[in-house]
Amino acid sequence: MRNRRCAGVLVAVAVVLLPAGCRTSSSGAPAGSARSTASPAPAGYGAQFLAVGECSSFGTAGFTEVPCTGERAAARVVARYDGTVADGPLCPATTDFVLHIGAQHTDGDGTIPQGYACMRNLEPPHPGDPGGGGGPRTVVGDCVYGSGHGQVRETACDGSGRRKPQYRVVRAVTSRDACPTATALYVQLGGEHPVGCARRL
Repeated sequence: MRNRRCAGVLVAVAVVLLPAGCRTSSSGAPAGSARSTASPAPAGYGAQFLAVGECSSFGTAGFTEVPCTGERAAARVVARYDGTVADGPLCPATTDFVLHIGAQHTDGDGTIPQGYACMRNLEPPHPGDPGGGGGPRTVVGDCVYGSGHGQVRETACDGSGRRKPQYRVVRAVTSRDACPTATALYVQLGGEHPVGCARRL
C-alpha cells in the first residue's frame, strides 16, 4: 500500500515502494510491488534486458527475463527507462509494480545499464488498476485511509484490504481550486494533473 503525507488537507504521495508514478520516495511495500534488482537474463531473450514487451519471472532470489510464452512468465514490461526512478519518466498509470535494474556486466556483451521497468502482471490481481489498493502510482479511482501522523495510505476500494477505505480519488486536476466543492482531501499525484481530489466515503 502506498503511503501519502498530509500538509493540512494536501496529501503528498509517497509511494510505498516507488515514487508515485515512479517519482516519489517510498516507505513500504504495496501488494504486487517489488524492490529486488533484476538478475541478468540468459543470452538470446532480446537485445535489451527486459525491454518493452518482454517478460520476467518471480523468484525467491530475484527476477530474471524469461520467454512470455513460458510457464515461468509472471509479468510483462509495459515501459522501460534507463537511469534512476527519481530522475526518470513516470510509469504508466496501471503499472502493477516497478522493477529496479542495477547496472551489471554481462559475459562478453558489455553491460546492462542501470534502469527500471514498469511491470504489469500477466494475470490478475492487478494492484495498479484504479481501486486495486497497490501499484506504484495513485490514480483516479484509488482509495486511501488515514494512517496517522498526517499521512494516508492506499487500500482496496472494495474493502478487501487490511484497512477500510476512507476516501476515494475522484478527479485529477492541475490545481486545488479546480477540485469539486465536496473535496475532503487533496492528494499529490504527480504528472500533468498533479492534484487528486478525494471525497470522503
